[in-house]
Amino acid sequence: MPGELYEGGCLCGAIRYRVEGPARNLCWCHCRSCRLASGAPFVAWATFDRARFQLVRGELATHRSSEPVLRGHCRSCGTSISYEHRERPGELDLTLATLDDARGLKPECHIMVSHKLPWVALGDGLPQFREWRGASEREDR
Repeated sequence: MPGELYEGGCLCGAIRYRVEGPARNLCWCHCRSCRLASGAPFVAWATFDRARFQLVRGELATHRSSEPVLRGHCRSCGTSISYEHRERPGELDLTLATLDDARGLKPECHIMVSHKLPWVALGDGLPQFREWRGASEREDR
């Protein structure tokens, strides 16, 4: 709901941000790009309105990981913080792990499962999508 306010930041504290909800598109992403950007087998994301995001401290370093994608991270410690896609100009995805309190924001599905590492076993019962949620065939639960 619109009144929700979330705060977060990076490992070293150089980056602090604030974003007002609602959070949507809560998901686990298994794509290779997210894995390499985070150093993790998959990443939890939430989408927010770009206009409701505010840096409180620091400045995000950015990297264009592909032609339409711009990723934001901390220049000092490397924490992966944001993802912007050219086809969604009013939206900003934030890594759930960088929020100070993400208890109320739980991923609702797995996306890019066709890219999943072979040794990752998904047993949480959440819907699985081969590629993007809503844009591709759904895998079995």
